[in-house]
Amino acid sequence: MTVKNVLVIGGGVTGTVASIALAQKGVKVTLIEISPEWYGVGHGITVQGNALKVFQNIGALDRMLEHGLGFNDLNVKHADGHTLVHMEAPHTGGPDLPSTMGALRSDLQTVLVDMIHDLGVEVRLGTEMVSFVNKEDSVDVTFNNGTTENFDLVVAADGIKSKTRKMLGSKHDKQATGLGIWRVVTKRTPEMTSSAVFYEGPEYKAGYTPISEDLCYAYVLTDPVRPDNGLSNAQEMKRLLEGYHGEFDFIRENIQEDDYMNFQPIEWLFVDDEPWHQGRVIMVGDAVHACPPLIAQGAAQCSEDAYLLAEYVTREGDMETLLTEYTERRKPRVKIVVDASLQLVEWEIHPDTPGANPAKLMGESLGALTQPA
Repeated sequence: MTVKNVLVIGGGVTGTVASIALAQKGVKVTLIEISPEWYGVGHGITVQGNALKVFQNIGALDRMLEHGLGFNDLNVKHADGHTLVHMEAPHTGGPDLPSTMGALRSDLQTVLVDMIHDLGVEVRLGTEMVSFVNKEDSVDVTFNNGTTENFDLVVAADGIKSKTRKMLGSKHDKQATGLGIWRVVTKRTPEMTSSAVFYEGPEYKAGYTPISEDLCYAYVLTDPVRPDNGLSNAQEMKRLLEGYHGEFDFIRENIQEDDYMNFQPIEWLFVDDEPWHQGRVIMVGDAVHACPPLIAQGAAQCSEDAYLLAEYVTREGDMETLLTEYTERRKPRVKIVVDASLQLVEWEIHPDTPGANPAKLMGESLGALTQPA
């Protein structure tokens, strides 16, 4: 086995899946997380089948499905509520898995964190890497408490704001898309059993995904700056959703002040023309490809990164060659998602663009991802 002692930076989906996959292969894993507390954020998440495949491979899927809701359909609707297109979403994880799962991000994180502890992964909270020195077949890492330790490999899954990316000298940084997103977890009707997206309303787009028997994750894409209009978050979401009907009449009327909701500008990043590694330090997940959530592939691409990396670095062979082959395998697949997501962003902002067909592009992109990662 090429690596026996690995440091993973970041306790999100990418870092936890990487830690689990490595530990299951007999690797000693230390996971560090800069936050002094470790928990998943409370908003909903739409997870496509190729992420479910990874979760199945590491033994997490059954427990996740106990909390989330799997389904196979997608509805594209007009803002007045009538259906424009009903389609079966591509089975990117294979025919035996749901096309999509809706869940609370915190529920998925809880399953992964429990597995981390069960596997004996050492977790250090409030800890970050402040510097590293590559050696011939290892890397010395200095932490924010002043100590230095040696590892066979560092896996940097530290997100779109990655400090590791800056340490590696990348010219890439997060970029604005021109869109913002409001999210809320609230009640749903029994009929809302699959995802739906609504077009031709007063905002760029709205949609929802069922995440349990009685809850959904709803969102609306809007301008990237929250207006200073004196409204509470709940009041602002209701205002933004006034022009959306059908199921959104129920969602809007049931949004409560104590529902979990948040707003953030949508940003993106793709390190497409640089290596993802330098010596024995490699970046994965949102640190190298943060995708706008237009086709809900963020968690899927991050999970694929993490699982495949564990396969590559535990093979026999030259580490430089293995990491280069890994990156060359991942970049074209990630590019499908990034290119499609950015095109969809462009069409959201300029819906009258000749030839714009979001439903077709979403279907084609997800269809391409049915091929094995």
